[in-house]
Amino acid sequence: MLVKSVVAGIAGSALLASVAFAQTPTDKNNKAEMSTTTSVSSTSYQGNWRASKVVGLSVYNDNNQSVGSINDLLMDKSGDIKAVVIGVGGFLGVGEHLVAVPLDKVKFVNQPVAYTGASATNTGTGPTTTTTSTTTTGAAPAATASKPNPWYPDHAVFNATKDELKAMPEFKYAVE
Repeated sequence: MLVKSVVAGIAGSALLASVAFAQTPTDKNNKAEMSTTTSVSSTSYQGNWRASKVVGLSVYNDNNQSVGSINDLLMDKSGDIKAVVIGVGGFLGVGEHLVAVPLDKVKFVNQPVAYTGASATNTGTGPTTTTTSTTTTGAAPAATASKPNPWYPDHAVFNATKDELKAMPEFKYAVE
């Protein structure tokens, strides 16, 4: 019984190998010609952004206040992006309010958000004290300007507050 199984296995392998050897190899010149017509150099796409990197970008308003993040990009059947889905509020996606806004209303920025720093305010109920810390071990490191990434922007800007975005109609994905 075992001998029959081994013989059948060898015969099947021989048949499969003969079929593989019977195929004619492709012409190497034809293969090179096909690869040059189907591949495009990366320099031809210089200045374009990767959609996978745009999803997840932080969205700020004109006052540099964080209002949410980009959850999705919606495109038409020809591939043109028509809307940006912004997620507002929530924690780790739970309780998040999704809003779809037209792409032309969102501005993408390559430079990092300019922070003005925390400022102490006096509410009129008591004195305001401000403390400053000094470093005695040497000079503070100079701020280095980071080079913007050519494949995606730093953040997006949409002029609305979190409350205004939460008041907008919620975007829901249609299930057909």
